[in-house]
Amino acid sequence: MGTQLILVADSSRARLFVAEKANAGLHEIETFSHPEGRLHEQNMSSDLPGRHAGNTGSGSHIYQEETEPKEQEMIDFAKRLTSYLDDLVSKHKVNNLSIIAAPSFLGVLRKNLSDQTDKLVSFELDKNLVTHSVDDIQKHLS
Repeated sequence: MGTQLILVADSSRARLFVAEKANAGLHEIETFSHPEGRLHEQNMSSDLPGRHAGNTGSGSHIYQEETEPKEQEMIDFAKRLTSYLDDLVSKHKVNNLSIIAAPSFLGVLRKNLSDQTDKLVSFELDKNLVTHSVDDIQKHLS
């Protein structure tokens, strides 16, 4: 595996590329799919928040989840990707990392990167290019 990795991702798909040299072409080495990230919010949860009458009997309280289901799916996928990257970094297979991700997903990825992997990030772009051609992705890197 080369030293330069490029992760291109959104909340439901990711592609991992390697570039042997700075001006060399990109080679796709791994793809990730997270179909749950494409579900609509209403398809992720079957009920409204639960209700509790309380001990005093004066009104009710709605139990609200701290994290919405769609956001939780995004976090889960980001953890899966960053864990994979962390594993490569710990095996010394990465010297440099570039991340291109949909704006809302890039922040989630950043939060889940280990300190060791974060130190290797040399380039970030908040743009969703996961479905773009390799040539188009490469143009955004230069």
